[in-house]
This record gives sequence, structure tokens and C-alpha cells, in this order.
Amino acid sequence: MKILIKIGAGLLISLAILLLAFFILRINPKPEIIKLERRTVSDEEIDKMALDAVGKMTLEEKVTMMTPVLKSMLKFVLEMAGNGMKYNHDSYQAGGNARLNIPTVRFFDGPRGLVSGEATCFPVSIARAASFDRDLEYRIGDAIGKEVRAAEGNYFGGVCINLLRHPAGGRAQEGYGEDSYLTGQMGVSLMKGVQSNNVMACVKHYAVNNQENTRFDVNVEADERVLREVYLSHFRECVNNGAASVMGSYNKFRGDQACASQHLLTTLLKEDWGFRGFVISDFIFGVKDTELSAKAGLDIEMPATIFYGSKLLKAVKDGRVPENHIDESAFRIARTVLKYETAPDPLPDYPESLIGSSDHIALALEAAERSMVLMQNNNKILPFDRKETKRVVVAGKLAVSQNIGDHGSSRVRPAFIVTPFDGLKNLYGSEVEFIHDSGENTDSLKAKISMADAVVYVVGYNHDDEGEYATKSKYTTGGDRKSLRLHEDESRMIRETAMLSKNSVVVLIGGSAIIVEEWKDKVRGIIHAFYPGMEGGTAIARVLFGDVNPGGKLPFTVASDESHYPEFDINATEVTYDRYHGYIKLDHDGIKASFPFGFGLSYTEFSHDSLSVACGPDGVIASLNVTNTGDRKGDQVIQLYIGFDGSKVEREHKLLKGFERVSLNPGETRKVSISCPFERLRYYDPETGSWVLEKIEYQLYMGPGSEEGDLLKSTFSIG
Repeated sequence: MKILIKIGAGLLISLAILLLAFFILRINPKPEIIKLERRTVSDEEIDKMALDAVGKMTLEEKVTMMTPVLKSMLKFVLEMAGNGMKYNHDSYQAGGNARLNIPTVRFFDGPRGLVSGEATCFPVSIARAASFDRDLEYRIGDAIGKEVRAAEGNYFGGVCINLLRHPAGGRAQEGYGEDSYLTGQMGVSLMKGVQSNNVMACVKHYAVNNQENTRFDVNVEADERVLREVYLSHFRECVNNGAASVMGSYNKFRGDQACASQHLLTTLLKEDWGFRGFVISDFIFGVKDTELSAKAGLDIEMPATIFYGSKLLKAVKDGRVPENHIDESAFRIARTVLKYETAPDPLPDYPESLIGSSDHIALALEAAERSMVLMQNNNKILPFDRKETKRVVVAGKLAVSQNIGDHGSSRVRPAFIVTPFDGLKNLYGSEVEFIHDSGENTDSLKAKISMADAVVYVVGYNHDDEGEYATKSKYTTGGDRKSLRLHEDESRMIRETAMLSKNSVVVLIGGSAIIVEEWKDKVRGIIHAFYPGMEGGTAIARVLFGDVNPGGKLPFTVASDESHYPEFDINATEVTYDRYHGYIKLDHDGIKASFPFGFGLSYTEFSHDSLSVACGPDGVIASLNVTNTGDRKGDQVIQLYIGFDGSKVEREHKLLKGFERVSLNPGETRKVSISCPFERLRYYDPETGSWVLEKIEYQLYMGPGSEEGDLLKSTFSIG
């Protein structure tokens, strides 16, 4: 009886919330979407249109341009309640002016895809980074942009380019790994794809946002060279390539909230880099002070009004915020919105059928396949031969889990998710018997392995282990990872059973590096699959049985011990960043990685020779020949690193400065040329406030990964 009473009370409370949500949202409906004539308009004309519009606005209207449509946190919560507690089910709107025909900003989150409806769920960003494929990332951005437009959005908040300073970082899966150049290249590609559909792309989280549990409290210190060269260069790359918007981060920088940092938002972003777009806050807790944020250059508070709106209006009327700051923000917002809302579209329309369309799902599968990293393949155990492999044990709880990553703000809800076990059965179940075992009882698992031709362990993490941090009443979800190794039950399962099979393979699921030392010698093969999206199980199966030849490369360093990474305290509220992390740190410390940055095997073999280097007036061009010496078609990623050992200032031993993914048939040779502009070799001099190109001898490394034993070497001088 008590249980029935509790259930009844719960239903009544839920009904009351829904009714309240319905009532409040009915009396405060969202504005109608303003559609403008689409035609070719010059930047000068857009500037004039925006300037004229702001000149006609009252102070109240200008402040409204900086303010969310949801006028309180209560309305934000009630809107979620009305949508079944689904975050961003409808676009979060801000700004706009119906009187002057200026559309609102209509925000949808990412970066795995549109977070509304049954959208296409692509592999997480760090998986796509492993593809080292700019064109693929552009096409994913194009698909996401189309789905945002189909949902009547005009703003995508999913270009996540925070560096992976440490593998335990909870939001690792949302970014592109540990290297600034790779991050910048992939971020620009996604951004351009999104913006090709006249969807404003938001680049985030700006800046030095590299740990999750204390994201609201942590203060980050970094000297100006480290800040600009290491943690901001990829943001600058996106700005230089036309980013429409930037999102400030939650953390503090040098004692100021990032969303109230004059140095970050105005001095660097808007003045030094010439950024023409607008800046929004990270959601809910990004703004802590009306006056400080408005004066620092934060243009819009999101997603609901807390410190802007009437508080900002009062601050201007009281003289605490000069009105010219409001004019500047209103102009930036109007200019950017008008630019994207008037530009001609590549499609005649954007029907709802684009969301989760078959073409986009096929692209998600392609992305998963091109992202898989073959880390180990002893005795060429992979791919499995269907003629000889007739019974396979698939072990681990994650083998049957619909595990596509974080359940926070980046969560996508696709129409279906293919698990690894289902992928194997769907594709090869008519020829091969697949037997699942959770691995909880090792004796039972051993018996099954002894009767099988192969065993595949699917192990790693899910949204409870890493992701956006959320504390619930009885347990914690997401956040910074507590360990860089597998859960002990998974590790023990592999250690105790893998040696029973000559054909044992581990498939790793997770958002960054997983240390594998305690069990890697007990298995023949290791594949890193990341969180591979809605078609991930299909991609894993196709790689295991050789219908796909893996060509991904690690976008992070897998060390042999935790001590090889920078210090990382998930509870820290004060941290100082230097320039060393990932492969840069291991180079500096003289430590060999277990699996280096940029590493990845193939089912074929490649040779590399004939390195040549030529310097022009503006840059260096390096070329080599790469040959597929094996018996099947495969992809290789050629990487260019530049060394700075002769520098007069503290610099890295070498840095990635170029890459190219190529596909070769058996016996085919191709000359691969990669250019590096001298501009990318400069360092920042804080005394003069300028970027300096040293006239020294530089080292040049070119080949299939960051391990110097795998690279061809040369030098060049800038005289």
C-alpha cells in the first residue's frame, strides 16, 4: 500500500510540473521564427544593416539582443520538464528583434550530432580525430548543419576544441586529442562544414578548460607564451577561418571568470585576433557578475536569464556598464545573425526528413570505420577468417551495451544503436556462431573460450565513468576519470582467460587513453574503438572480420605508467599549466610511450623513403614516397613534425605541423607532400607582444607517427 501511495504521489507531482510548465510557457511563448530574403550580400552591406538596426534600437532592445528568450531558470527547468527532461529538445533562443526584422539566435548543442529528436549520432570527436581526415570531418559538419536547419535552428554549439591535457579529463571525448595542430585542423573542418549550411558555429570552451569535476571553481594559471602557443592556437585557427561565435568557459583564468576575462574576451579574441562574431557564456553557471561580464565582452548570457536582462539594463542606467559596451555587443550579434540568415542556401529547403537520414547514418558508419585504431596485431591475428573462425566468444558487459558516450549536454538520441555483439551477429551470424558472456563468472567464460575459435573482449568505459560531471543523490555520473586503466573486473577477466585462446582480441571503448600494461601481452590484438556512434557495432564487426582495413591513428599518447602524464588532481581548485603534456612531455622527459601519438597499424604494410625538403619564401615543403608493400588496399597517415632544438627560448622538441591521409592499392607508390608555412613556426615574445620567427636550423621529421624511430629526418634553415 505504501508503495502504491508513493507511486501515486510521484505521478501527481509529475503531472503538476507538466501543467505548470504548460501554463508558464503558454503565457510566454517563444517568438516566431523570422525568415529573411536570401541573397548575396557583401560584408560591408551586412555591417551597414546591423549598424542601422542598432542605431534604431532603444536601450531596452539592445539589452534584449544580449538576453535569452527564457527569462528565468524556472522557465528553463520547466521547459525541460515539458520535454521529458530532455536537454535542448527545442532550440535555446536569444536576442532578436521582431520590430527591426532581426531573427533570434537558435542554439542546438553537439558535437556528436544534433541533440534534438532522433538525430544522427556520429562517433565522438576524439574518435573522428583518429581518422586524421579533414574532408571526413567537413562532411560530418555539413550533415550536422543540415540537421540543425531541419530542426529550425541556426546555431550549433558543438565545435569543441579544448586540448586533452590529461587522459583523465572528463570531457576528453568531446575534443580532438592532445595536439593543438590536429585540434585546430579538425575543428576548422567541422566548423566550415556546419557553416556551409548557414548555421553559425560556436567554438568552445574558451579557454584553458581542461578538467571537469571542479569546472565551476578551478582557477588556471599559465604564462602568456604557454597560453597563446599551447592552449589558444587552435582557437585562433578557428577564428582566422571565420568562426561565427565563441563560448566562454566555466573556469577562472588568472583569478577572473573566463566569461568575465577582459584579457581573453577582448584583448586576445576581439582585438589581437580581429574576431568579428559574438561570445556567449557557458550555460547557467558561466556568468557570475553582470557588470564584469558585460564590460569584459561577453555578448550573450545563455540559456536563461540570471545576470543579464533587467539586471544588465539597470547596470547601464546606473552608469556601472557604459552603453557603448551594449552597442558593441548588439552590433556583433545583429551582424552575425544577419550574415547567416541572408546568405543563399546550398539546398532549396531543409525538411525534417534530413534528421537521422539514411545518408547521414551511412556517413556515421564511414566515420566509425575510418576512426578505428589497430594498436596491436601479433602474428597477424586480425582480421579473422570466416572460413576458419566458426565460433567466437564475445566477452564483457559493454559488448551488449548501447554505449555512445556521455549522457550530459552532448547526448544524442538516435533512432537505433548497434552494439558490438549485434553488429557481429547482424553481419556474420549466418556463418559464425557468436556467444556472449558478461565475464562476471570467469569459470563459465573459460569453459566457453575452450570450445571457441576466438574470443573478443569489449571493455572500457561508459557515461558513468567519464563525461559531463553530474552528482546525484546516491551516485556520481561522468566527471574526470578516476583511473587510466580498465575496471579491475575487466582487467582480471582478460588476465585470467585470454591465454586460453590463440585468437584473443580486446576492443577498447572510451574517450581517451587507456593504460594496457597489465594485460597487453596476454592478448594478440587490441583495437581502440572510442565511442563509435550509432553504427559503432557494425564498424567494429567489419574491422574484426576484415571488410574494413583500419587506418586510424591515436590522437593521444598511451603511456606505460600514469606518472608519465602531467599531474592531475580531479579536486584541484588551483592549477598551473606549462607547455608539456602528451607526446611533448614524453619527448621532454626522454620516456618511450607504450603506444605513441599518431600510431596505428593496418592489415597491410607500408614503406617510406626518398624524403626531400625544400624551402620557399613563406614556408617549407617536405615530400616522401609511401608504398603499400602488402597484399590489400589500405590507408596511411603521413605526419610532419618540426623540431626546435636550436631555439634560444624554451620550446618543444618537436611538434606536429602537417598531416595527410592517403589510400593506396597493393604495390602502389605515391609521393606525399606536406607544406608548413613559416608562420606556424613562430613563438610569442611577451616582452614585445609579437610573434618571432627564429633564424636557426630546424629539425624535420616525416612518417607514420610521432615515434622518431619510425620517422625520416632532415633539417632546414631560415637565414
